Amino acid sequence: MTTPSNPVSMTDMANAIRALSMDAVQQANSGHPGMPMGMADVATVLWSKHMKFDPAAPAWADRDRFVLSAGHGSMLLYSILHLAGFEDISMDELKNFRQLDSLTAGHPEYGHTPGVEATTGPLGQGISMSVGMALAERMMNARYGDDLVDHRTWVIASDGDLQEGISHEAISLAGHLGLNRLCVLWDDNEISIDGPTDLSESTDVLKRFDAAGWSVSRIDGHDPAAIDAALQAARSSDKPVLIACRTTIGFGAPTKAGTAGSHGAPLGPDEIAGTRKALGWSAAPFEIPAEIVDAWRATGSADAHQAWQDRLAGSDRADDFVAQISGEPGEAEIAALDAWRRKVAADKPVLATRAASGQTLAAIIGDWPSLAGGSADLAGSNLTKTPDVGIVKAGDYAGQYIHFGVREHGMAACANGMSLHGGFRPHVATFLVFADYCRPSMRLSSLMHQPVVYVMTHDSIGLGEDGPTHQPVETLASLRAIPNMHVFRPADALETAEAWDLALRRIDGPSVLALSRQKLPFLRTDDGSTNRSSLGAYILSDDAGAPDVVLVGTGSEVCLAVEAADSLRTKGRKVRVVSAPCLDLLLEQDESYLEELFPADIPVIACEAALRFGWDQVIGRKGGFVGMTGFGASAPAEQLYAHFGITAAAIVEQAEARLA
Repeated sequence: MTTPSNPVSMTDMANAIRALSMDAVQQANSGHPGMPMGMADVATVLWSKHMKFDPAAPAWADRDRFVLSAGHGSMLLYSILHLAGFEDISMDELKNFRQLDSLTAGHPEYGHTPGVEATTGPLGQGISMSVGMALAERMMNARYGDDLVDHRTWVIASDGDLQEGISHEAISLAGHLGLNRLCVLWDDNEISIDGPTDLSESTDVLKRFDAAGWSVSRIDGHDPAAIDAALQAARSSDKPVLIACRTTIGFGAPTKAGTAGSHGAPLGPDEIAGTRKALGWSAAPFEIPAEIVDAWRATGSADAHQAWQDRLAGSDRADDFVAQISGEPGEAEIAALDAWRRKVAADKPVLATRAASGQTLAAIIGDWPSLAGGSADLAGSNLTKTPDVGIVKAGDYAGQYIHFGVREHGMAACANGMSLHGGFRPHVATFLVFADYCRPSMRLSSLMHQPVVYVMTHDSIGLGEDGPTHQPVETLASLRAIPNMHVFRPADALETAEAWDLALRRIDGPSVLALSRQKLPFLRTDDGSTNRSSLGAYILSDDAGAPDVVLVGTGSEVCLAVEAADSLRTKGRKVRVVSAPCLDLLLEQDESYLEELFPADIPVIACEAALRFGWDQVIGRKGGFVGMTGFGASAPAEQLYAHFGITAAAIVEQAEARLA
């Protein structure tokens, strides 16, 4: 890049990243300066010569995606965004690194900082989400062609990212699917928090990636020419690419370079002064020489962005593309949901809710081109693979179903990446008990406000003989505890259709559909024109006048509440039955609505084949609860319900005790 008219070198540009990173961490008295200083050369070559981006349009649909999987090194990204001219990332924001309300949080946060593609920090998540981004790019390309979709996903990953188990699943999936638009730049600095990586790691990482179907190479991460050549080679690979970049953590620091001492703490004034001297950097803290700023501002792809806009404007698929990338459901999608609810209400099928879910998907997927997903090797159990749907596979990405294999961790992260990329409403499936394998990604779905749909079947002791290892007695409560997560447990086929309806209309967060293995009776008598689940709970049946007792249930236990109500009515009791398919939505309602369902001083009995934890917000501490108090057992479902006392008779007993 050095020319007579532009004397600024790649090293000068990289040193600007180093200076800003160590100054911001020092001012915050908190952070990780070592990684930004070590990977500055790699990032500079990538962003200045290979990345397709427009600072004036951070969300341009055909931009390259950059994922800083090593999110602790966030000052690398913030420095680049500032230097490259992203308007919101001012020098004042860098000075406020890690401070309240700044755009420069300790770890990159999607939706908070323009230019941040994913919330990273939990190691392994970034590289795994990048697989979903790369997959979504290929799937959109299969639909709209190179004119509208032709970009890459670049990742900077650390040793920690590659040690986390989730990354093993993600790289295996990426290799299997042949995602050759994905390139991971491994910061191979041989240092972790505890010290040298050989304290705990001796894996040949390149062989691991090679075995997973990746193209691999190793370079000097401080040699701009070698970096450039490796990135250029990556662009023509027919496989996903790993480039091992041998770097020195804390590059330039006189005593802390190459040591864990530069990883997670400020360098200190003396070390910073020595670093400035070693780098030949004479500018004051937070000052960048004008010619270096100019060199950085000359990067970017504004012309490519304009050319893409021109192609979009001239495309006969423009309206379809814009609609799909927006994420908003269109008229056809909404009409399909409405029509299906009415059909289910008319047909009144007696089904397991997992089967009702499968029928819902089959009915609507033809009208939802953005609806795509799959299962963790449980298609026949989760029933998420619909008839005649195309299968996504290497070289053929036009389908809507993905075989994720037994990779729950990687599957959930991949779904987040697909959603973040735009263009798809991902759904992923496994047994509810294995939500624990998906949980870190599910938490990030909620944190990033991504509308991923998690289809979780075999939702209770009702799955029967597989026993306590597969019976998720505590899982509903733990998922309900995640902020911004909507957990649905539908009671029949119509509530299942309603749950899908609400999950797909939602664009600001994820939903869980907890579905039964066993058949459930059809409970509703309305025509399905109104989504009665939309408030989280509703009155399923009632008697004239004020109730003596309120029975509330979810999922497969609502029918027990109905049976118990019939028994109590024969004894002269006025009973209200409330179905509560989504406690999260219920607790978002005004107090007046809760009072309408659960009048003050009227006893409430809840029934759910799970632990009581979390129910006191609805029923109060003095409310009755029929459910589980420990782990399940292995036996047929009907025997387990009797054994653990989850019966209509038990509900009646609790009600009568409070009415005595």
